[in-house]
Amino acid sequence: MKKLPLLGQFLGRLCWNPYVTAGDTSRNLLLQCLWGLYSEHPSNAVERKANQWIRKVLCQLATEEDDGVAQALMKHMGVPAKEYHLNVLTKMVALLQENVGKSCCSLSNINQRCSCDNILATSDACVPLITCPEASPLIGALLQQPVTCVKEALSEDFLDALSSAYSSRNLSLEEQALVSLWHHSLPSLEEAVLSLLESVTNTTSTPQMLHQQVAQSLLPKACAQHCSLFLVTNDIFRSVLKQAEGNESVKSLVQTFTRCFLWELALLQPQTSVSLKAFFPQSPPSLLVPLLTLPSEMPQESWRNHLNWLSGSLQRLTEEEEEGNGDSRSTRGHYKVFETWFLLVQCAHWVQAAVQLLVTSPEDCGPLLRLLTFYHHPTNRWHHRALQLVGAREAWEHLRSVFSVSARPPIDRLQSLVTLPSSPAPLLTLSLLVNFAVFCQQPLSVSTEILQTVVHHSGLVDEAACVLSSLELRLSEGSCLSNDRVHLRIKELQKTLTHMH
Repeated sequence: MKKLPLLGQFLGRLCWNPYVTAGDTSRNLLLQCLWGLYSEHPSNAVERKANQWIRKVLCQLATEEDDGVAQALMKHMGVPAKEYHLNVLTKMVALLQENVGKSCCSLSNINQRCSCDNILATSDACVPLITCPEASPLIGALLQQPVTCVKEALSEDFLDALSSAYSSRNLSLEEQALVSLWHHSLPSLEEAVLSLLESVTNTTSTPQMLHQQVAQSLLPKACAQHCSLFLVTNDIFRSVLKQAEGNESVKSLVQTFTRCFLWELALLQPQTSVSLKAFFPQSPPSLLVPLLTLPSEMPQESWRNHLNWLSGSLQRLTEEEEEGNGDSRSTRGHYKVFETWFLLVQCAHWVQAAVQLLVTSPEDCGPLLRLLTFYHHPTNRWHHRALQLVGAREAWEHLRSVFSVSARPPIDRLQSLVTLPSSPAPLLTLSLLVNFAVFCQQPLSVSTEILQTVVHHSGLVDEAACVLSSLELRLSEGSCLSNDRVHLRIKELQKTLTHMH
């Protein structure tokens, strides 16, 4: 180029062409020229553009199996074609990975051309390599590259190909790379959440299995790291529950997800400065911290006052909603009540604590029963909330009398419980039944027989087993205080329900 300056101008123009052909006689000469003209340390825009073009043409000339140059190179190096192409691919991936590390934040000269467009070009070039194991380091580097410039965006084709390959199990991603994919691609996050929802609603899982499934999905961990991912995931759960507030499997998933999310968030806590309000912007501020606080984080003697305060707050909200019916405040009232209920569903540990207190500390049961009635019937359809509260109180009083005697009650005393599925609040009554069987002072043999009789005739064996497993999981996680006697009763009751199958 020093002897023939015009050659540089020619090359500068030539490299703007998308494709250059060479005949058999000139191909070797072109290969030698390209090799010699490559600038190891490009100093201007022309040399940088020329290098980019030279790399492209060299790859084209050296990787076509039918090409004479590639055959000559393989013969000269003494390597088989498969090994040669694998080495070329590995080298290409390494070179592309080097480019990923170059961004405008690393440029020392502010007048130097921004190199962030390398990210877009590299991600485009990576699309055909998505399922190649050799490309894994490059894919991880692209996904985890911090965004420092508006130009530094990943190709949509690259993200779509990644998402498709991962969902079809043709690609394995490391944990942090998968989190980064969800952060870069909203459709891939939505697909992951919907896939989890579908798997939970289509199969019957124990609470322990559900907890393991949710934790292994990495969604709680990703949401704890990125507030934006949590907002999207939470909004999907919110939309599903608006359509099916009584779907217990979805409610269980939301509760399990929130419990795993809060655990992951606590592990990050002093590194993250994001407030809880940022994660729950639509929740009533006055109820946010009281509901997100776990029962294990305060003395058990304080549970009663805490739950009474929560119940009073919920009662004021529902009364405001009913007073606003028929005017412009009605829509706002419904919205506030739903968001309050949604937060209560996420923080169901206080619902479970209320059920336990109704058995172990039965005085002043009104506020606790109101909280449980709101949890199971939030929308007050056909204005039946008052009727449901009466039904819940009657069921609680009846169960209390049944489990307060040491002898087995006559069958007619259990008749109203046998018709549990048609009662005003079947799931609430079933939860009370299981908790009475676990926490009451009645002999275990009598409690077991009562539970066995009721769930057998009502056809709620699976539902009772699920309530019992949820209680066991909560006790093992330290959400409430327990003792060896309680754990022993749970194990024996579980054996009975398993045998009934």
